[in-house]
Amino acid sequence: MLPHFAYRHIPPLLLASIWTLGGLTSLIFGPEQAILTLGLTKDIASSKAAWPLIQMEGSRITTIGLAIWCIYLGGHLEAMDTLLACLGWMAVIDGVVCAKHGQPGSARKRATYQSVVALWGLFGMTSGKYF
Repeated sequence: MLPHFAYRHIPPLLLASIWTLGGLTSLIFGPEQAILTLGLTKDIASSKAAWPLIQMEGSRITTIGLAIWCIYLGGHLEAMDTLLACLGWMAVIDGVVCAKHGQPGSARKRATYQSVVALWGLFGMTSGKYF
């Protein structure tokens, strides 16, 4: 394995892998399924006007996943924590949008898991800076 590997790296690397592959959902399973997976309602998912947007969003999620992997492989663990902490903004926006346009419970689910990711980075859990 890598010389700087520690068990505390597993959660962000798992997230990076999920996002790298998960961003391809709209291309593999179709845009409607990707929108439903995101937590939005069926009427939004069935709107063909929304399909190009979820495909573009998927490419951005894949890019973030790849960036996390590249930062990790370069040994820049504090930079990785900084990127994870910045994902807190996604938690806010996803929570607000899903609360307004999402399936029941999707706002809490998305905001919670993304907040955990952001706190992981904020507390320097990957680099071991604070804990």
